[in-house]
Amino acid sequence: MTAATLLFLPPDEAQPWRWWRVERDAVVAEGEGLPASDPEASVVAVAPADAVTLHWADLPARSPAQAVAAARIVVADAVATPASELHVAIGPEREGERAIAVVSPGRMAAWLARLAADGIDPAAVVPAPLLLPEPEEGYVRADVAGQPVVRGRTSGWADEAPLTELVTAGLAPETLPRDMVRAAAAAALVAIPLDLRQGPFARRKRRAIDWPLVRRLAMLVGLILLTTLAIDVVRIARYSFGADTLEARAETVARQGLPRGAGEGDSARMLADRLARLRGPGEGFSATAAAVFQIVQASPGSEVTALQFDPNGSMRVTLSTAGEAEANAIKAKLERAGFAVTASVFQSSGGRLTGEMTVAP
Repeated sequence: MTAATLLFLPPDEAQPWRWWRVERDAVVAEGEGLPASDPEASVVAVAPADAVTLHWADLPARSPAQAVAAARIVVADAVATPASELHVAIGPEREGERAIAVVSPGRMAAWLARLAADGIDPAAVVPAPLLLPEPEEGYVRADVAGQPVVRGRTSGWADEAPLTELVTAGLAPETLPRDMVRAAAAAALVAIPLDLRQGPFARRKRRAIDWPLVRRLAMLVGLILLTTLAIDVVRIARYSFGADTLEARAETVARQGLPRGAGEGDSARMLADRLARLRGPGEGFSATAAAVFQIVQASPGSEVTALQFDPNGSMRVTLSTAGEAEANAIKAKLERAGFAVTASVFQSSGGRLTGEMTVAP
């Protein structure tokens, strides 16, 4: 981390906020109050030592959720409040051990709310004792932005005379010079020893639009559409080729039904014209005559005496019947057969009736 601001959370509201400006692994400026916003520098908040209890334990390598659950079991006997009601955070594994921080969820929420009200979203929240260098043996003491802090290899707390003497068993901590403290704090920003922003207090990541991914997805969608279009084009082409083949075959078959020398043209139309000429217009002579003779033969005492087929497809039939009932029956049957029948006036001669019926399609 080449540029950052260490913002020290005051132990109580009566004390001022303090900050250190870190650039290139060195503290280059400091001040009181809230620092001026700098879009190029991230903010790391420092929790006061008296608000955070630190422990160290050997936690097996597990998923983050399992490691936190194991840490709650470790600290359960060391705190008066049930561990389930406390915020527990763990640091990275180092030489087989991990740092465990315990803090009140209410106080953690209050810090983040106060920072958010001032427009600050810290990248991390680090306990103050972890800014001091880890001693090889014994304990070290330093003033961190007005907060006296003590740290051992597996401990860290706010420096208070009775508590410090009790924990160190009378061994006086080594007081670190100011330059060493600032160098250690700057080094801690390179690899955060423990971030309290875990679990419900984890920093929300802003989802930026991955434009290269968007372009790749757009390209894939375009390829899918082109493939679908190509499939449709191939299918249409196959249908078109199939239709052309069928038309060619129909043309060949139709040509076989035409007389020689019929000439070029639409063979289907020419074949239909020839068929119309052969059978006549309308239903044709054969179909109309067959229907008439079949109906007349089924009528006793009736006979056809003359036929005339007109160019418009109608047929004039001269009938001789035994009586008017037979003539009416023949007319009704022809109409039921699908013909339009017009009858003339039948005349009586020699005990029979004679007249004409025009049978049209």
